[in-house]
Parts: sequence; structure tokens; C-alpha cells
Amino acid sequence: MKLQLTHLRLLVSNYKDSFLFYRDLLKFDVDWGDEESGYAELNTGYLKLGLFKKELMAEVVPRIEQPSYIVNRDKTVLIFAVDNLDEVYEQVKNHNAIVVTEPQDRPDWGIRTAHFRDPDGNLIEIYSNLGIVS
Repeated sequence: MKLQLTHLRLLVSNYKDSFLFYRDLLKFDVDWGDEESGYAELNTGYLKLGLFKKELMAEVVPRIEQPSYIVNRDKTVLIFAVDNLDEVYEQVKNHNAIVVTEPQDRPDWGIRTAHFRDPDGNLIEIYSNLGIVS
């Protein structure tokens, strides 16, 4: 099982202002999205910086009532690309990770995703491309 860290995603309350800040002030090139899309990927040179409206992420990852979630709503997501999402998901699940979402195709995103938490409660997404977008 080899994971490749590809994105750092900030879950933001004020999406439009955040988008404009990273695009216009910090001068990151936009690879995907715009100021109204609710999600954008900005090219930082090595990792993608994703901006995502908190409310939209909450639709994907339901609230789990655990102490770390109650005190702090998720603000970041570690995102790893994997070759075989279902295989990695089963390995993670079999090691008693806190599973948040089971594998699911997300055609609008062009990827298949699953979510779980690390031992400290940090949200992690694994994904593989569906081959429908480049």
C-alpha cells in the first residue's frame, strides 16, 4: 500500500474571499474552480491547495459525535491518491481505523473516495481517479 500526498484542503467558512485571497493576493494559479464553485484547486508548485466550503464537505462526511469533532469542526483534510481505493480502504478498515465514509464514486468530481480518521481524529480522504476527467 503506497499513499501519495497530493492535496492540502482547507475547509473554509468564507469560500469566495478565501478563493480571491489565494488567487489574487498570493498569486496561485487556479487549476480548477472559480470564486462561485464552492471548491477550487490552486497550484502551489508541489501540492495542490484545495479550498472547499465547509458546508459542502459536511454533506460528504457526516458529523460523527466524538470529542475532537465536537470541540473543533474539521478545518483540514489530508488527501492521498491511491491506485486501488477499495484495497486500501479494506486495509485501513481492518486495522480498526475510524471509518467515516465507505468507498463511493463521485462522478461530478471524477474520483472515487473514502474517508476515515487518524488516531487523533484528523480527517483523511483517499481517492482514485474514475478516468472520466484528466
